[in-house]
Amino acid sequence: MGEGGPEGCEQSAVELEPCLWGAGPRGGTDLHSRGPQQGRVAVVTSFYGRFRHFLDIIDPRTLFVTERRLREAVQLLEDYKHGTLHPGVTNEQLWSAQKIKQAILHPDTNEKIFMPFRMSGYIPFGTPIVVGLLLPNQTLASTVFWQWLNQSHNACVNYANRNATKPSPVSKFIQGYLGAVISAVSIAVGLNVLVQKANKFTPATRLLVQRFVPFPAVASANICNVVLMRYGELEEGIDVLDGDGNLVGSSKIAARHALLETALTRVILPMPILVLPPIVMSMLEKTALLQARPRLLLPVQSLVCLAAFGLALPLAISLFPQMSEIETSQLEPEIARATSSRTVVYNKGL
Repeated sequence: MGEGGPEGCEQSAVELEPCLWGAGPRGGTDLHSRGPQQGRVAVVTSFYGRFRHFLDIIDPRTLFVTERRLREAVQLLEDYKHGTLHPGVTNEQLWSAQKIKQAILHPDTNEKIFMPFRMSGYIPFGTPIVVGLLLPNQTLASTVFWQWLNQSHNACVNYANRNATKPSPVSKFIQGYLGAVISAVSIAVGLNVLVQKANKFTPATRLLVQRFVPFPAVASANICNVVLMRYGELEEGIDVLDGDGNLVGSSKIAARHALLETALTRVILPMPILVLPPIVMSMLEKTALLQARPRLLLPVQSLVCLAAFGLALPLAISLFPQMSEIETSQLEPEIARATSSRTVVYNKGL
């Protein structure tokens, strides 16, 4: 947990599918406008619009879509693109097809993403790991295990949803994975040791403080992962596009903006997931029901973690537009000279 996808979960800069802008149930979502403007890059400045869009992307119901339904959805979008839609096809059907394709297929390769590593599988497959991270009375071995499992899951999600428009060496992925695991385990173990040696804490206070240890460990690992896996972008720059989706150039300044926004998202994402459940559970554990039935503690904690995860993921990844806009005057002179547009957009990633 802790990473809403990486540079990954990045969709290609210009999707081919329709955006039924304001025409269907998701008006204001980050897709393309229908009709003659298809192919333009849409930047959603509305937080609510992005939130609604990402609710679709992470909808776990898409995990149960059959192969036949997926083929039908892809064919429907192809028919729309080529202007051969059957009469009577509604905007609702097109939105449903778009949702299915975005949730299951990689936007750059059009290959199916393995179910546990899809964004729609991030919450159901990640929640058990969050529960493990927040278990009380962690031993050294269990702390190492859950931090390793969390970062391994994150790494697989990152790789499965990576931006595949440009080749990236596997060594970068391994470097980011190892850096994230080492930083997460080191900080978690170090903080646990410090808490254990803190003589001023009562046993109850020590237990409560230990429950918050996963957050700084995961947050720092997330930043480490972003920097290591995307350092090449700072050296080479990232593509910036004009409003029509035309490539303007490659900007290192835009890369810095993208990296900073992504890092902030990665710090904010685990905050409610790893901070709220310990607070809630510390109150619930004092209730007569859980004191009389301690076996309910784990199921209740699982539900609390699931609720926190389900709320935190769409909120965190909606903080910044995935296709972010920046004024050309803030970028390199050669970028400003290469276009007449006052602003350009870049794919921040998630």
